[in-house]
Amino acid sequence: MYPIKLNPHFTDYIWGGRKLIEDFGKKSDLDRVAESWELSCHKDGESTIANGDYAGRTLLEYIEEMGRGVLGTNCEKFDDFPILIKLIDAKDNLSVQVHPDDQYGRRVEGDNGKTEMWYVVDCDEGATLLYGFKSEISKEEFSRRIEENTLLEVVNSVKVKKGDVFFIEAGMLHAIGKGIVIAEIQQNSNTTYRIYDYGRIGADGNPRQLHVDKALDVTELAPPIRRSFTDDGKYGELLVECEYFTVRKLTTNTMLNADSASFHAILLLSGNAHIKYGDGETIAIKKGETVFIPAGLGEYEIHSDGEIEALLTTV
Repeated sequence: MYPIKLNPHFTDYIWGGRKLIEDFGKKSDLDRVAESWELSCHKDGESTIANGDYAGRTLLEYIEEMGRGVLGTNCEKFDDFPILIKLIDAKDNLSVQVHPDDQYGRRVEGDNGKTEMWYVVDCDEGATLLYGFKSEISKEEFSRRIEENTLLEVVNSVKVKKGDVFFIEAGMLHAIGKGIVIAEIQQNSNTTYRIYDYGRIGADGNPRQLHVDKALDVTELAPPIRRSFTDDGKYGELLVECEYFTVRKLTTNTMLNADSASFHAILLLSGNAHIKYGDGETIAIKKGETVFIPAGLGEYEIHSDGEIEALLTTV
């Protein structure tokens, strides 16, 4: 058992740019990389293992061979791998969208619902994103504004800065704005309902598909509720804690323990570091890389000569 470095799956959606290639060292033949699926067992794009005895295998194959014990006892309540971690480069605005909850997603799409969190890794001066509504509206007004292309008049636009955190529960309308790089930790799902897409044309020459009827079914037509999370001071700074994942921010050398409760996932956003584990073994990681640490590995240390910025995700 050892810390597993992952190779991501890439997507090239029309709104993506080249920051993940140029600033985060992602190796891809794509002209643009919109999303880098850093840790994924989803059928639409799986991570593969970059080091050790399992190099070249998918993360899901590793879990199936080793057994679900590598996920930890906290994952026993989930039927499949619970999370998906991404880096997102929004060169242009993403569509205004919403995700269903588990009940609707599984019944209608055969996929999980999607609660997620965003950590703003970087952004242009004055960049904004959409996050819920300015005030509560009716379903009838929501439908009318979609039809009349006036939806943006009632959604909540938020100016962002590096380090901002947004918790987006299933049902909340949202959209990443242009000029923002996001780290996203989400449920293991790829179900998105587009509500508004700025009239853009897809690769097939037609307007991109909208999913208005389904969005009308699942969207919470109210302002966002700002959640507060009580930090127990266990590791770094607590950012988000919910039934699907817990995310903490690490900035200095840290001793951690991947006990039997949950795997750890480390996404390094700046700096270079080493993971020390076992009897003195080390694995080097650099900016933009993600490491899956199996439950039961025990104590390990993230060590760096300088300040780092990393997200630690557990379940």
